[in-house]
Amino acid sequence: MDKSGVSLLPELRYPSVPQLVASARALAAAEPRLCALRQVGASRAGRPLHLLSVGHARRAVLVVAGAHANEPTGGSTLRALAERVLAAPELRADTSWHFLLCADPDGASLHVTPAPRSLLDYHRGFYRPTGAEQPEWSPAVLPPDRLPPETRALTGVIDELRPYLQATLHGTDLGGSWVQLTRDVPGLAEPFAKSAAELHIPVETGASDAAGWPASGPGVHVMPGPESGVAYPSLPDDARHSTWYHAHRYGGLTAVVEVPMWASDLVGDPAPHPAPAAAMRRLAARLLRDALEIERVFEDALPRLRDADGPLLRAARWVLELMPGLAADWVQTQPAGTTMAYVGSVDAFGRRLPLRAAAMLLRVLRQTDDRAAPVLERLVACWCEAYAARFQARWVPLAHQVEHQSRTVLVAARQARERTG
Repeated sequence: MDKSGVSLLPELRYPSVPQLVASARALAAAEPRLCALRQVGASRAGRPLHLLSVGHARRAVLVVAGAHANEPTGGSTLRALAERVLAAPELRADTSWHFLLCADPDGASLHVTPAPRSLLDYHRGFYRPTGAEQPEWSPAVLPPDRLPPETRALTGVIDELRPYLQATLHGTDLGGSWVQLTRDVPGLAEPFAKSAAELHIPVETGASDAAGWPASGPGVHVMPGPESGVAYPSLPDDARHSTWYHAHRYGGLTAVVEVPMWASDLVGDPAPHPAPAAAMRRLAARLLRDALEIERVFEDALPRLRDADGPLLRAARWVLELMPGLAADWVQTQPAGTTMAYVGSVDAFGRRLPLRAAAMLLRVLRQTDDRAAPVLERLVACWCEAYAARFQARWVPLAHQVEHQSRTVLVAARQARERTG
């Protein structure tokens, strides 16, 4: 990455949902005795949700991509995994594999970064819906009778397949790789770490997403039971009420596999932080300052905006509303033994949230050539440059993102199968 924050890379392409469907259709047509592609639901906007199945064994693995619109690696990994399973009879000898191509096709249609060459490129087309509109998270924030159709389709597939493992493919813009498990999978941590090292991907040992959770190895976090409190009480979502736990009804578990687009070694340092309380106060103060800058632009532009409840504005406002409570959480609570990696992860999170809100608001302002757009454009560009510089961001080749995520899913499937017998 040069001094302007531009990544000097060849053109990169993540597959769109139509491209994923076309690939799955081609696999099913080429191997009709082993593969089947079917629609298992529809989105709120009527877009189909497709499931590709490979093999016929009763014991099942479910792989979910596209649960978060801004995490594009999962689609590439899902396609690679389907091809790998089809080519390796031993992988489907006693296990059928099922691939939900995209859990949120509506969100995917709004996140527009097929070929990001820098963090600024990535944020120019950024979209991530509110928690209530995210298929996996909506059960944590909505009553059962108000769940979106994407969530009902996903849980319906789990009810039908009763998978012993659900692997859901996630990612982060900048940081390292980590795994979140709803139950421990002994034997996963070592091959996970080995794969990351071989592919030069840092293991995020103090992921803020898993703050306070027990770890079965570096970067492999096991979600605490319902008796435990949450690390950030202000956040409305709780992983223990997400669709990740739906597989437990049938004795299964979920592995959430995270990979970065850009890597930073600052999120992998396990050394104790020398002054965590002061660091967290500083990060909280910066988060509040950044939020205030966006709110000023928002308040100025809002009277001129035609669609005040469109998905981009809805999501931007939702992120803004999260920030004050999260800043208070950071000041009031720090996990025992706070490490450099954890503070680094929180630092990244604290830069990520304002960038997301600003980027989505900027997209709306650009649509109408609003006079506030240039102000926000400069802010987003400045924050992206500072984010990349602070974390010494380096691009993780797409092939490495996919290979690491694929390896982790395959190892999790093997080890979880041994656990369930």
